[in-house]
Amino acid sequence: MKLYQQLILFMLAATVLPLAIVGFLLLSRAEAELASRIAVEQRTLAAATAETVASTLMKTVDAMALVAESIDWEGLNEEEARGALTLVFRQSTAVSAVMRLDSAGHPLGKPVFYTREEEGHPSFDPGSIEVLTRSVPVQPLKRGEKGEAALGRVYAHSRSGKAAVAVAIKLGAGEGASFVLAEIVFKDLEDLLARKAQDTGERVELVDSGGRILASSDSERRLGTVEDALRAQLAVESTEPVRSFRVGAPPLRVSAARVPEKLDFEVLVAVDEATALAPVRSMRRTVLVSIGAALVVLLALGALFTRRITARLSLVSSTVEAFGRGELDKRVKIDGYDEISALASTFNQMGAELEQARARLLRWNDDLRAKVDEAMAELKAAQAQLLEAQKLAAVGQLGAGVAHELNNPLAGILGYVQLMLMSRSETDDDLDTLRKIEQSAKRCKEITQNLLRFSQQRARADLRSVDLNAVIRDALSLTELQMKSEGITLKLELAEPQVRVLADPGHASQVLLALVSNSRTAMLKTGTKVLTLRTGEREGRGFLEVEDTGKGILPEHRTRVFEPFFTTKDVWSNVGLGLSVAYRIVSEAGGTIEMRSEVGKGSCFTVWLMKA
Repeated sequence: MKLYQQLILFMLAATVLPLAIVGFLLLSRAEAELASRIAVEQRTLAAATAETVASTLMKTVDAMALVAESIDWEGLNEEEARGALTLVFRQSTAVSAVMRLDSAGHPLGKPVFYTREEEGHPSFDPGSIEVLTRSVPVQPLKRGEKGEAALGRVYAHSRSGKAAVAVAIKLGAGEGASFVLAEIVFKDLEDLLARKAQDTGERVELVDSGGRILASSDSERRLGTVEDALRAQLAVESTEPVRSFRVGAPPLRVSAARVPEKLDFEVLVAVDEATALAPVRSMRRTVLVSIGAALVVLLALGALFTRRITARLSLVSSTVEAFGRGELDKRVKIDGYDEISALASTFNQMGAELEQARARLLRWNDDLRAKVDEAMAELKAAQAQLLEAQKLAAVGQLGAGVAHELNNPLAGILGYVQLMLMSRSETDDDLDTLRKIEQSAKRCKEITQNLLRFSQQRARADLRSVDLNAVIRDALSLTELQMKSEGITLKLELAEPQVRVLADPGHASQVLLALVSNSRTAMLKTGTKVLTLRTGEREGRGFLEVEDTGKGILPEHRTRVFEPFFTTKDVWSNVGLGLSVAYRIVSEAGGTIEMRSEVGKGSCFTVWLMKA
């Protein structure tokens, strides 16, 4: 990055950027707070307006129902009935017409209305009587009580074009009672919404469940439908009485409140987001313009300040690039006595020294590489020899010590116990105890013999042609009954024809018994106990395989299973030498042992030997 660019970045980082970040954070916070306040005010306005709408509408209906319920309509003559209808008509100036219907919905007498607006009541077109009678079904009220009211569908008033709704009020008990039918115009509701909108500057509307606008602070939207995105939001069912959301493009911030009293209406309070957030966004534009102006000034000042410096530094830069390519004979040619001239002289001196040092370094590098390779090879060989010597020395010392310290006492114990057994009858109480002592002594003697066998250098194995199938059958003759007593299922998969390999027969049996013993121990606590023995040949070698369904071997233990004295068995036996002895025997015969295991499913050991 050039000095000019670094200077600009420094100025941006030191002045413009912090101010811009702080300014935009403050503006974002102000915008969020303003949006939150708008939502709160909208929700409050929507809820209050919904309560007022319900109160205004139901107050009119309840007043007419109360008057209608207090009159005995069945005993009135035509003039009295008209007077009663006039009394119902005057309960609210929102009522444009009142008429009486029989139980079948047919008019009774003349309706009460004004052909032009009088006393605050809307005018009524007599030709709309049929529309009024069809706008509310009276059938559901036939079984209702006296004074019970029902609202019909909302439609356009014939004279004013405002929304109107028909209300039916039952005038008596029983299915044969007559009804009062009244038309209520939403003029008071529209005046209410206009006042609410004038106080807040927002659009306030009363809509039904289908998104039709019944009354609005904007008279041009009356009996229209709301925007598609807004209608989709209203169609979403919600248990909240008041909810807020953001819809449309350009977006509107809307709060919707459900009108109580079981009316299927909602009050919407909407405001254009651009208008509501205009002050904050205007301030943001001012900040952007200010930042842009500051950046232009910085660019101009930086260009004037760095033009002279960059011209001389480019010479130094070209020389440095030559040094980077390995051209250490290049020199900087700058005259003067300022800091850049001193820097050029330093680079020239450094180039001369680097040229000399590189020659020395190349020679030293070749010598050092040869010495390091030689030392690493010697170190690895010495380390391998030391580890093997330590293992063998430890085992040899242990075996010799055990043989010296335990064999003679064990022989004496075993001899005395056997003499005592010979002198006791079968009914003697101590006979079982003596037999247990004899078994324990034999066990100790077996352990010491295994230790000695591992620690001593074995004589050269007697390698000859051996049938692996015969090795398995001989070994099973010694351990098959014990496996059956432990509930182990034995599966034999022996190759036909037989596979013959180069091995010592006795040693081969010892290896198989060690592997079988290891598998038996691994299956002591498993539910499924299956031991599979198989033979075969592959790629010029014969193999003998022992597979179990035991507990398996953990990954961190798999590299150590053939080490002396290492064991993971739940029961203590053979002090961890069985697999170690088997590994040495197979190695002496020129073969290998492979292992695969899965925790919880079992293990499989495969012994590979050369074919005879």
